[in-house]
Amino acid sequence: MQPNHHRKRVKRLDSVGADHVAVLSWDLRQFASTRHTHEQAQLIYAISGVVSVATADGTWVVPPSRAVWVPAGIEHESKSHGAVQFRVLMIDETDVSLPRSCMVVEVTALLREMTLRLAALGDAPKDAGFRATLTRLLLLELSFLPVEPLRLPVPQRADLARFCDGLQNDPARAVSLEEASEALHMSRSTFMRLFHRETGLSFAHWRKQARLLHALSLLAEGKSILDAALACGYDSPSAFSAMFRRSLGRPPSEYFASSAAGQSLALKNLS
Repeated sequence: MQPNHHRKRVKRLDSVGADHVAVLSWDLRQFASTRHTHEQAQLIYAISGVVSVATADGTWVVPPSRAVWVPAGIEHESKSHGAVQFRVLMIDETDVSLPRSCMVVEVTALLREMTLRLAALGDAPKDAGFRATLTRLLLLELSFLPVEPLRLPVPQRADLARFCDGLQNDPARAVSLEEASEALHMSRSTFMRLFHRETGLSFAHWRKQARLLHALSLLAEGKSILDAALACGYDSPSAFSAMFRRSLGRPPSEYFASSAAGQSLALKNLS
């Protein structure tokens, strides 16, 4: 499914001056788009569920309380993992200095509330002045400190990219450095240097990232911690939970529950 807004230019909001922002709202059982670009930059914010965004350079996963930044003109595709609620800030970059690369960023409580409020306002003429003020404040609140654990870089070298794609499709598979280097017909040391040059990560770190992002998708779809752990190659839920907590600061049993509680309260306050 490709929403119609992919083919439309979002008009500039009246009386906003140099700040051109609109909010699109999506509450869907399932979401997927084909590769496309936008003339505006996007901040894709997940209220509930998980959204992933893929470009030629990598994959970014957006769980609740996070957002992915996609600059204007970057070819990308997006999909949800199960039911999802998300809001998209469409930002005209004219006269606004914004990052030129994709990243997952934290969504502050203030940014979350302003995004939801702006979405609730719509295009009502009577709210134009307030909407313009809110938009300017929202742009000032935008933070672009990347959340590193939620990105998986894609190698540009074709044979290594194919190898990594196979690992992503089978995250439970155990692959040693020796097996990986043999698959690419190179020595262990050459493989390690190549992998780090292509991805910026060690092979072990990249594998952990791939498994973490896959686990987020499974948990968002309602899979149990045990099922997610086994699907990602962990021998026990405790080992999986320890990795998850080291990466995201909370165990999987709390991660989605705490995010859902905060988002439900925010939405209730706007209703």
